[in-house]
Amino acid sequence: MKKNGNGALIDLRDVVKTYETGAGDVTVLKDITLRVQPGEFVSVVGPSGSGKSTLLNMITGIDQPTSGEVHVGHEAVHTLSQNQLARWRGRNVGVVFQFFQLLPTLTILENVVLPMDFCSMYRRRERRERAMHLLEQVGIAEHAHKLPSALSGGEQQRAAIARALANDPSLVVADEPTGNLDTATANEVFVLFEELVAQGKTLMVVTHDRSLSARTGRVLHLLDGRLHRDQNNGESRSASRGSQMAGVLLQYAQHEAKGMIDERHLA
Repeated sequence: MKKNGNGALIDLRDVVKTYETGAGDVTVLKDITLRVQPGEFVSVVGPSGSGKSTLLNMITGIDQPTSGEVHVGHEAVHTLSQNQLARWRGRNVGVVFQFFQLLPTLTILENVVLPMDFCSMYRRRERRERAMHLLEQVGIAEHAHKLPSALSGGEQQRAAIARALANDPSLVVADEPTGNLDTATANEVFVLFEELVAQGKTLMVVTHDRSLSARTGRVLHLLDGRLHRDQNNGESRSASRGSQMAGVLLQYAQHEAKGMIDERHLA
């Protein structure tokens, strides 16, 4: 996925999301301005109802903003039709859900092949080979021909991660991916995420687990629908536009100084 002209993979500009309810309008996101660079590992934390899942839905195009702009790669996501969004998301974004969302009548292997079939990615004979490779990567190849119901929660989440990677997306987003897992299994899933970042993927994860968010390179704190704090490398900074830009420049300088800028991530 190509990056924006400003170098960001994700670029949200003054995003507002308001839902109409029987009790009146409810604004869930309020003037969110945010940039995420290629190769970042970002966690999103905050109280229930603070807008965490809605923020992911804006980025993935599952939902669209009431106002503001959402740019992911070179795509203005907020301008796409539903059909365009489905095609774009299938090819460019891997989504991991808390409740796995595996199709119960398909085997694990078939679940992983499905996104490639829908998006006509890879040659037909290559799809099963790629799916098996991904299942090996997440450590459950021996369960390839089982139905989801035969797997544990942790194994189903591994399968869901493999499915999210089927079309080799640059961006992977996960909404409470460890919420239904025990501590040991949650750690194993997070280790998989860390390996994906090491391979050059950009990850954004919603979590309530502060011990897990502490392992990401950047933590976004939402409160009452606003970006309350943007914490990076142990340093927190205000969510004003000026300080956000300063943080981006600081991160670039730190990475450059450490020799960590990889041209492949910026391509």
